[in-house]
Amino acid sequence: MVQHVEQNLQLMTKRAVKAENNATKLKQENARLQVQLKNYKTENEALRSGQSASLAVVKQNADLALQNLLTVITNSRSSIKQLVSGAESLQLVADLLKSIDRISEVSEDGQ
Repeated sequence: MVQHVEQNLQLMTKRAVKAENNATKLKQENARLQVQLKNYKTENEALRSGQSASLAVVKQNADLALQNLLTVITNSRSSIKQLVSGAESLQLVADLLKSIDRISEVSEDGQ
C-alpha cells in the first residue's frame, strides 16, 4: 500500500512538474504575444497617421490643380475674347474690301 501511495505521489509530482513547465511556457508565450500586440497597435497608429497625412497631401494637390484649372479658364476666356475681336476686325476689313470693289465699279460706270 505504501508503495502504491509512493507511485501515485511520483506520478502526481511528474504531472505537477509538467503542469508547471506548461504554465511557464504559456506565460512566456503570453508575454511574447502582449509585446507583439503592442507593436501591432503602434504600427496601426502610425499607418493611420500616415493615411491622414496622405489624405492631406491629396487634398493639397487637388486644391493646387483646381487653382491651375481656374487660371487656365481665365486665360482661355481672355484668349477667346481676343480671338473674337480679331475675327470681327477681319470681318470689317473684308467688308471694306467688298465696298472698295463696289466703289471702283461705280467710278468706272460714272465716267
